[in-house]
Amino acid sequence: MKHFTPDNFHNCHLGLLLGRAALLKDRIIDTHMEPYGITAAQFKVLVIMALYGIDTPAELCRHLSLDSGSMTRMLDRLEQKGLLERQRSAQDRRQVQLVLTADGQKLADTLPHVGTDALNQLAGSLEPGELEDLERILKKILIAAGDSITLLRVGK
Repeated sequence: MKHFTPDNFHNCHLGLLLGRAALLKDRIIDTHMEPYGITAAQFKVLVIMALYGIDTPAELCRHLSLDSGSMTRMLDRLEQKGLLERQRSAQDRRQVQLVLTADGQKLADTLPHVGTDALNQLAGSLEPGELEDLERILKKILIAAGDSITLLRVGK
């Protein structure tokens, strides 16, 4: 279904609003993670590793839509902070497997609490029904576009 035309393009704010909401979410997470010394981007890596069992750089790249160079730099920083280690896979020595350290796991255990505080701050102005509508609409858009991560993590 086409909603936009060149004539009304100057009044199309969907892209702006989606982008600004994503930036706001990351700024809020940055603020909540500051006491822990990690960024929103690093928070996402740790959450995906801890909650979804993703343990390879390639899979993290896929889940976060990052290129391998950016992911390598991020993993370097998390490794320098003592939150994860890179290990060679026992099944395939060419593969690198990521493992949370004891400190990384301790931090990962707090992330659902910190994450919910951040999301409550982000969505605090919405009524419960509005939040459900927003999630339903975003899910519909992403599934219609064939987003494999949405299908994997949220389902149809």
